[in-house]
Amino acid sequence: MKENKYMAAIAPFDIEKLTSYLECHLEGFVGPITLDKFSGGQSNPTYKVMAKSGTYVLRSQPPGKLLKSAHAVDREYKVLAALKDSNVPVAQVYHLCEDTSIIGSMFYIMEFCDGSVYWSASLAEIPTNTERSQMYDAMNNALVALHRVNVDSIGLSEYGKAGNYFERQYGRWSSQYRASELQKIDAMDNLSRWLEVNLPQDDGKVCLVHGDFRLDNMMFAKNKPEIIAILDWELSTLGHPYSDLAYQCMGLRMPQGMGSIDGLKGVDRTRLGIPSEAEYVATYCQRMGIEKIDNWTFYLAFSFFRLAAIVQGVAKRASQGNASNENANKIGKFVEPLAQMALQIIEQETQAQ
Repeated sequence: MKENKYMAAIAPFDIEKLTSYLECHLEGFVGPITLDKFSGGQSNPTYKVMAKSGTYVLRSQPPGKLLKSAHAVDREYKVLAALKDSNVPVAQVYHLCEDTSIIGSMFYIMEFCDGSVYWSASLAEIPTNTERSQMYDAMNNALVALHRVNVDSIGLSEYGKAGNYFERQYGRWSSQYRASELQKIDAMDNLSRWLEVNLPQDDGKVCLVHGDFRLDNMMFAKNKPEIIAILDWELSTLGHPYSDLAYQCMGLRMPQGMGSIDGLKGVDRTRLGIPSEAEYVATYCQRMGIEKIDNWTFYLAFSFFRLAAIVQGVAKRASQGNASNENANKIGKFVEPLAQMALQIIEQETQAQ
């Protein structure tokens, strides 16, 4: 569901068994079926399912032994089901299968949304500045809608721990970074120390957060600048609203060619009709009914630290044989630049004071 490009699918499971199961458990479902695998950006294998009764999406855990709490498609299903009648644009989910004997792993079936996903923050494919501006405004509005959801009323009050979000997150990612460290990186050590000293006091803000709120996790309508579905809820939890906002702004600050999505570093936003970071944050604040965001430098710097720690973990696993050493080296090279970007933000803020 994430891209409009597919790979011909040689399913690693019994299609006839899956068809029989869905005909028994999904109202109105009629086979036979054919599958196409979505071709990129998916940590959980995702298939376009074409059946006699219509088109669906199957999203499953990957095969093999998994880390505890990783690839939790049941959590994705739960949050998408809970958001069904909210103002947050999500695909409709139809059925969760926890019986791993059907395809070899847990999976769920959801609506197929036929839209467009973009990977360059400059939105170069979009013909006008007005449309680009409207698309950024749509993302901003969707984020506000998410953060305004009453988690108690939709049954998600136990979806995560409440309070002290950044303190807990700092502890988690610091530990994971140390556990996956392949070599000493001074920039990461300096950034970690700064974050520890500058942890803001808990302000009591708790909301549903996406955890990976970025452009390529938005599916837009094909004929208008409207988001029809926010994708990939694997990292969603109860957390602090500014974590999502800072994470998206971090991505927009990054250069082109660093990871899967091209950022806006060095890009003339005004020429493209794209709001500045200050304008984007101000619009968010206005919609949320708040005057400003204190400690913005911390939230940005923490986003870079978290991403660098995640990347270091990928590099560590690759070095242990889960991927080639060449790939491990390639991924690992992003860690220091990410930390340096955060330190530059901190330095700029210090000089401005």
